[in-house]
Amino acid sequence: MSTKQYLSIVIFLFLLSGCGVVPREGVPQSQPSSSGNTPMASSVSSFDRVVNQLHSAHREWEGTPYRLGGTGMNGIDCSALTQIVYRDFFGEDLPRNTRKQLGEGSGVRRSSIRPGDLIFFRTSRNVLHVGIAMEGGDFLHASVSNGVMISNLSEPYWAGKYLGTRRVL
Repeated sequence: MSTKQYLSIVIFLFLLSGCGVVPREGVPQSQPSSSGNTPMASSVSSFDRVVNQLHSAHREWEGTPYRLGGTGMNGIDCSALTQIVYRDFFGEDLPRNTRKQLGEGSGVRRSSIRPGDLIFFRTSRNVLHVGIAMEGGDFLHASVSNGVMISNLSEPYWAGKYLGTRRVL
């Protein structure tokens, strides 16, 4: 196989994998909620439950290396992490890739993010990244450079790459 063929296959697989490509139209528009901006129809205990589950997920996956297309403890990409955490900790099914996850749930304003929301970033022209909101601006994600970790939306890198938020839970 020539280098050109190999490179073409690698690029093709990258575009189909977890941290995917998004069409130019970007983030779907927010849908007004019948409940407005109130906290989870639930109470503070539901908020605490979500936060506790996310911390449990972090403890379980922390340090797992990033691997494009990966879905396990030997390596995982961002959309696989969100898919697995949603399934195993919240009993919710999410699509496998970031672009499809971007179409799930309803849009949320940045000022209304709450634990469990999916937070999307455009890390380069056609590449998306996804994480799960925690509390205080923190989010759980599979970082290309550091594996599964918690970062904060106020960090300059992430603040500048923020694309949108979707509420699925």
